[in-house]
Amino acid sequence: MIGKMTIHEFGKDNDKVIVLLHPSVVMWDYFEYVIPLLEKKYHLIIPALPGYDPDIKSDFTSVEEISTELEGWLNLNGLSNVTCLYGCSMGGSIVVRMLANNKVKVQSAVIDGGITPYQLPWIVTRLIAIKDFLLIYTGKLGGTKLLEKAFSTDELSEEDVQYAAKVLKMISAKTIWRTFESCNNYSMPKYIHTDCKYIEYWVAEKEVKDRKWDVEYIKKIFPHTVFRKIKDTGHGGLAPFKPEKFVRGINSVIWKSMISQGR
Repeated sequence: MIGKMTIHEFGKDNDKVIVLLHPSVVMWDYFEYVIPLLEKKYHLIIPALPGYDPDIKSDFTSVEEISTELEGWLNLNGLSNVTCLYGCSMGGSIVVRMLANNKVKVQSAVIDGGITPYQLPWIVTRLIAIKDFLLIYTGKLGGTKLLEKAFSTDELSEEDVQYAAKVLKMISAKTIWRTFESCNNYSMPKYIHTDCKYIEYWVAEKEVKDRKWDVEYIKKIFPHTVFRKIKDTGHGGLAPFKPEKFVRGINSVIWKSMISQGR
């Protein structure tokens, strides 16, 4: 455990390290279907992010604080050579910030529908955060089906809706507010440099329009990024709904990273 985060580890005997960062309005078990497919080959590190941890009562802090805590934990535990750093949506924001911090050695990274800081006037960003907060908070009060609309996600089964309702009941209003406020407006270093040689940004087919600004921002700060459209998928839909496709994507990224580095 670090600070306000519980770290879940699988496949600890394996040399290659994969860090998996979950999106908002889910818990770390978002990765439950990909863990059995990856743990035989990789050392998986899956943080339960603050505010979304069923084992610790906490609130979400910020993209910057979580990035710093995770970097510190990886360095302290001799795991600072990361084979693949993956994050979806909110988790993607943390990947972006960690790449910009350049405090751990990342061989490859996947930003899956990752949210980037708005390049808009302060008052506009506040209004957007309020709109997002109200949409999710309404879900917390009983309108869970709104999540499909809110996240351009795949059609949710009754079981998925019940899971979302459980998470929304657990998380605080403060966590909901901080999640959107931070993911939409986190700070970045003045001079951005990453030693990561291979980065992919994944855009689910159903969220292409929603991610337009994010794609432009990533092109600007990490110009060597490869962009991939994931067909027949909604925002954050790969790991829970198409785990085999997710694993193929991660393995492909790692392989391409090794090729690009002549290994």
